[in-house]
Amino acid sequence: MSQLIEAVIKDKKSWGDYFFVTFQAPELAALAAPGQFVMVKVSPKGPPLLRRPFSLASADREEGTIAIFFQRVGLGTNLLSRYSPGEKVSLIGPLGRGFSFEDLAFPGELLLIGGGRGIAPLYYLAQKLKERGLKVIIFYGGKTQADLPLKEALAKKKLADKLILATEDGSLGFKGLITDVLEQEVLSPLAKKAFVCGPEAMMKKVAELLRRWNLPGEFSLEAFMGCGFGVCWGCVRWIKRGQEYQLVRICQEGPVFSREDVKWSEEE
Repeated sequence: MSQLIEAVIKDKKSWGDYFFVTFQAPELAALAAPGQFVMVKVSPKGPPLLRRPFSLASADREEGTIAIFFQRVGLGTNLLSRYSPGEKVSLIGPLGRGFSFEDLAFPGELLLIGGGRGIAPLYYLAQKLKERGLKVIIFYGGKTQADLPLKEALAKKKLADKLILATEDGSLGFKGLITDVLEQEVLSPLAKKAFVCGPEAMMKKVAELLRRWNLPGEFSLEAFMGCGFGVCWGCVRWIKRGQEYQLVRICQEGPVFSREDVKWSEEE
């Protein structure tokens, strides 16, 4: 069950326009799971009046902390980036349905494919998968090396058995889109499942590749969310239910959906 709390910022790291903020929030940490999100009140008095959704990038039950990772791109993230350790922020969470990985077991390889700030929920998922002793291969792409700020943390924490980087300008790793690298990858027969988050075009291409490979996958979708509880119907999307597609509230039934259930924008 989600909770509304005033959480103290414990730590804040930044790389240009990217931020990793850790909150002291034992109530939320005790309930959190990879793929879920929190609704953040970025301004105590407004505007903006509406909260902003952020994927959980980490949760530590022993420390009683949760973390979010975001890019400063608009008013909401700009305001949130100004907070400092020691200040309080209003949070609601954890919300949504996360990734399904409890039935996965060794041996096997799991592919985590993230584009830009889409690495956030996968960073948390990788922690949980490694705790279970599973083999994790991470594909992490961005426009430039500045868009891959979590690469050092992924390596330092040994969250990936293999970390594959790609930048569109070639400043780090392979030159090109992360989907180009993925398409050239020789898929191991041990590959069991893929977990994906990033820009819409990237996820659509990954879905096509997974369909071609007949590999199961789950996608964490982004959407405008006015409430986070399914009341406002601001985050609906066509999702397959039974034999037909229906408008589904991303915040309530997602944000994670299976590959075969997602209807991509050009198909609508």
